Amino acid sequence: MLRKSGTQRRQPALWRRCRSLRQIKQVHTLLVLRGFLSDPSALRELLFASAVAVRGAIAHAYHVFEQIPHPDLFMYNTLIRGAAHTSAPRDAVSLYARMARLSSCGGVRPDKITFPFVLRACTAMGAGGTGAQVHGHVVKAGLESDAFIKNALIGMHASCGELGVADALFDCRAREDAVAWSAMISGCARRGDIGAARDLFDECPVKDLVSWNVMITAYAKRGEMAPARELFDRAPERDVVCWNAMISGYVRCGSHKHAMDLFEQMQRTGKKPDVITMLSLLSACADSGDLDVGRRLHSSLSEKFSGTGFTVILGNALIHMYAKCGSMKSALEVFWVMRDKDVSTWNSIIGGLALHGHALESVDVFKKMLKEKVRPDEITFVAVLIACSHGGMVDKGREYFNLMQQQYRIEPNVKHYGCMVDMLGRAGLLKEAFEFIDTMKVEPNSVIWRTLLGACRVHGEIELAEHANRQLLKARSDDSGDYVLLSNIYASAGEWLESEKMRKLMDDSGVNKEAGRTVVDGSTKDSVQSFRGSKSHPGLKGFIG
Repeated sequence: MLRKSGTQRRQPALWRRCRSLRQIKQVHTLLVLRGFLSDPSALRELLFASAVAVRGAIAHAYHVFEQIPHPDLFMYNTLIRGAAHTSAPRDAVSLYARMARLSSCGGVRPDKITFPFVLRACTAMGAGGTGAQVHGHVVKAGLESDAFIKNALIGMHASCGELGVADALFDCRAREDAVAWSAMISGCARRGDIGAARDLFDECPVKDLVSWNVMITAYAKRGEMAPARELFDRAPERDVVCWNAMISGYVRCGSHKHAMDLFEQMQRTGKKPDVITMLSLLSACADSGDLDVGRRLHSSLSEKFSGTGFTVILGNALIHMYAKCGSMKSALEVFWVMRDKDVSTWNSIIGGLALHGHALESVDVFKKMLKEKVRPDEITFVAVLIACSHGGMVDKGREYFNLMQQQYRIEPNVKHYGCMVDMLGRAGLLKEAFEFIDTMKVEPNSVIWRTLLGACRVHGEIELAEHANRQLLKARSDDSGDYVLLSNIYASAGEWLESEKMRKLMDDSGVNKEAGRTVVDGSTKDSVQSFRGSKSHPGLKGFIG
């Protein structure tokens, strides 16, 4: 663009201007209006934004890619790269296979950029056989000596248990490369051989940042936080990956105090957390029920994303946190301001409303979901059936149960059946509930029979309770609660002799009833005391770079 002064102002790359899926779709629409295939450079940038730059937009990248009649090498590599970093790395291998097949007919050929990403996908899948085939293609292409490809091969073979091949590649020249050492260490750690990984780490002559991160992450993922912390404290430098590994490790272990303490330490060192850090912290707030800290994190995130809005992943994490903490008003506020939503977003809000007694609101959101043409999945129907059960909406529950099967071709699983049994039991339709169980395509588990037994107690149905209890004891006979529940049903009906017989049966079966107890955990409060102490915590100002 030319300014009036005559100087040219260079516009930022298209992918840099795309910060969300919504913006990607807007750019896509603009390209269509201008002639979708008329600007290959813009197409490449759109594909890069969808596959790599914006998290959660890979589905749109596939949509764009399939509209391009003859994708070039950059486009293939970009989509393979994006797919290799998702939870479905198999798609990267499928794209590579398609690329290799077409190359034999004059299409684009894989190059030294392609292979590392394909090998990464094989590593993530644990597909040693497929990786070996790709290795053969590398040799055929004459690229085995390329350092990046060689390191990827070492990591893949080590991860998939082919240590002989990995050792052969890990020759004298490779041993001079810190990245090759990291690949070997990472491969052993991925395979679960933490001892071999540590031996390699200790043997490594020059440990780079990646080596430290690989070893710390390996320990943290296994829940071995003591050796992870020992290495973390020894590390000569720490990047955000290192901090994230430790914080997420503490969160997974339920050590929320240590996670929050480490977050504060991170702030004091001047290191800025990223989105991964915040996802871990929001998970800690959800697990510990600490709404106050969650709100502070939300406030800081709102400042950072005031212009573009939350990404889908962050928005979902906030909704989950508020729902777990029981603040559905705040969860709804996040939900309605999110510009982009996926099925998990809808599931979280529908399920949260249902579990917190807002059955009508939950069903209303489900209706809006259908109206907006968002395809529900099996989790969606579990959530809305819970709403129908808790809200006494039997007719609606039947309608949605049939809708799930007839329109969306989703076969009900034991959770869907359990929701239906619970709904009928709560409504007092116990005979219908028993008949429904007889029609189930899966074997009813102890949860379903226990649900029905509880409903029999509420409605005073002794005969049906006896039948439910017999089925329950067949499924599981070592739970004292099942005996006590039927004993209490007899007692409620004044049949004290039968109640006593059930207690005696429990004793004769060797089933012990554990004494009730209360556990008070003060660690959560302690962990965030200083964090929530002031209205403006210094660690929450401009924390994401």
